[in-house]
Amino acid sequence: MILVYLAITVATFVAMEGITWLTHKYIMHGFLGWYFHEDHHQPGYPHVFEKNDFFFVVFAIPCMILFYLGTVEGITWLAFLAAGVLLYGICYFLVHDVLIHRRFKWFEKVDHWYFRALRKGHKIHHKHLGKEDGECFGMLYVPKKYFIEARRMRK
Repeated sequence: MILVYLAITVATFVAMEGITWLTHKYIMHGFLGWYFHEDHHQPGYPHVFEKNDFFFVVFAIPCMILFYLGTVEGITWLAFLAAGVLLYGICYFLVHDVLIHRRFKWFEKVDHWYFRALRKGHKIHHKHLGKEDGECFGMLYVPKKYFIEARRMRK
């Protein structure tokens, strides 16, 4: 049963990249979410928090509900679904807010081709200040060309 639970967690983690891509493209850059996401695309945002941080709450609420439902009467598969969402959220925070945007100065000296590719893809995404004409909506996966560039680059 442990392998099933592990598979659920890993599959959920992987699926979250697709869910994040769809949410980013069609909700955050769409009519419903642009109000919260717009400040994230403005250079030099002066505050510790952004309206865009609202989306952490949006993903955290279903995760907490899944943890509750998955543990209220013993541990069920829902708890491992929640674990996959939680692990993705942690990775998203570390990659997006710490490594890419450097909102927290924890890993200043990280220089790896994978993270260089993610930074490049995200930089391309942020070159568009408006909600239209966006590209590179994923977080842990960006188009292959950025990985190829990053492997060739040396700082």
